[in-house]
Amino acid sequence: MLRSATRLGRSAPSLLSFARSYAAVGSRIDSDPTVHLQKARTWDEGVSSNFATTPLHEIFQGKKVVIFGLPGAFTGVCTAQHVPSFAKYADQFKKDKGVDSIICVAVNDPYVMNGWAEKLQCKGKLDFYGDFDSKFHKHVQLDLDLSSGLLGHRSHRWAAYVENGIIKQLNVEKVPSEFKVSDAKTLYEQM
Repeated sequence: MLRSATRLGRSAPSLLSFARSYAAVGSRIDSDPTVHLQKARTWDEGVSSNFATTPLHEIFQGKKVVIFGLPGAFTGVCTAQHVPSFAKYADQFKKDKGVDSIICVAVNDPYVMNGWAEKLQCKGKLDFYGDFDSKFHKHVQLDLDLSSGLLGHRSHRWAAYVENGIIKQLNVEKVPSEFKVSDAKTLYEQM
C-alpha cells in the first residue's frame, strides 16, 4: 500500500516497530536555517571551497525539486535500483514536469557521494549531496538507526517532490530494504 504524503502526518511504522511521524505534505523542508547539505565533490574541491556547505534555502527556494534519500552510498538497493530509477526519469522530470533539479541525499560525506555519483555515471543528470551528520534527515524526521546492520544512524528510503520549499508529495518505504513506493516512476505519476 502506498504511504503517500496524505498519510504521513500520522504515525507510521519504522524498522524498529514503533510509531513514528514523518515530515508532512504542506510543511517546509527548508525551515531550519542551521541545516546545510554538502554538495558532492572531490577532496581538493572541498579544500578550495573552504569546505563550504549549502543552506537548504539555496537548494529549494523558488525551485521545483525532486529529492530522494536512501540509507547509504554503495549499498545494494540504493546502487542497483534507487539511483538508477531517478537517472532513467531525469529528463522526463525536467521536460514534462518542469523540475529544476533532482537530488540524491544520503548520510555520507560529500567525497563518498562524489565517488558514488562517478561510479554510477550520474553526474550531470542528478545532484548528489552528503548529510554527513544526519542533521537534514533529523530535521525532516526521516532519520533511522540502522546500527543492527552496522550502518549506524542513516536515512529511511524515501522520495519527495518539493515546490518552493514546500513538500507537495512524500513517499517513504516501510523498511529501508524495500523499494516499492520511493521509485522515480511512482513519484513522476503522482506529480
